[in-house]
Amino acid sequence: MFKKLNNIGDNGIVCDFGTEVSKEINTKVIELFQYLNKDKSLEKEVGILNCTPSYNKLIINFDLRKTNAAEVFKFLKAINYSKLNLSKKTTEWIIPVCYDFGLDFDRIEKKLKIDKDEIIDIHLKTNFFIYMIGFTPGHPFMGDLNSKLFLNRLETPRVKVPAGSVGIVEKFCNIYPHESPGGWNIIGKTPTKLFDNLNGKKPCLLSPGDTVKFKAITKNEFENFNNE
Repeated sequence: MFKKLNNIGDNGIVCDFGTEVSKEINTKVIELFQYLNKDKSLEKEVGILNCTPSYNKLIINFDLRKTNAAEVFKFLKAINYSKLNLSKKTTEWIIPVCYDFGLDFDRIEKKLKIDKDEIIDIHLKTNFFIYMIGFTPGHPFMGDLNSKLFLNRLETPRVKVPAGSVGIVEKFCNIYPHESPGGWNIIGKTPTKLFDNLNGKKPCLLSPGDTVKFKAITKNEFENFNNE
């Protein structure tokens, strides 16, 4: 169960599960997120409009014409959290990555004192858990990296990071779905399209609670990849 509830604006509530970033806490966030999302009657009965999960918090927005913060607080406190379970519908993804597009290997090798092949090997052996989607549409934040690859952010962020870039910082890994600014250490690039604004039902390929395993591909395979 959450540790506390706070108002955010006039039609929002933050369910706070703690300050630690861990799979255990994040699983609780996602369990509540999935529970509130799967029951479409909640919008009519409770007035809940949408939910946004993060590492350790869940933001809930509600319809002021139908309810108020006190009523939503009451509803949330009445949920039997011990019976919530992470949906078996979460997906295990295999994401191709071409390490030839790694922009930061020279610096990473010097910093970590391990060679490129070992960095790639560790990255490929990691089973990543998606904590949240954010920053830009479809942008996954995943953990947990082997401590051998822990790195700080770049001292000077890039103004433009190419779409599809795979980056690492501390215990996290991410994929940039769009060209955007960014300060993560780039080790590769995926041809997989993570966000489709023409897909009204599910524009984001990945979801919180899904898992990701990377698969190395060549530059030729990257250039001939079909997203269909």
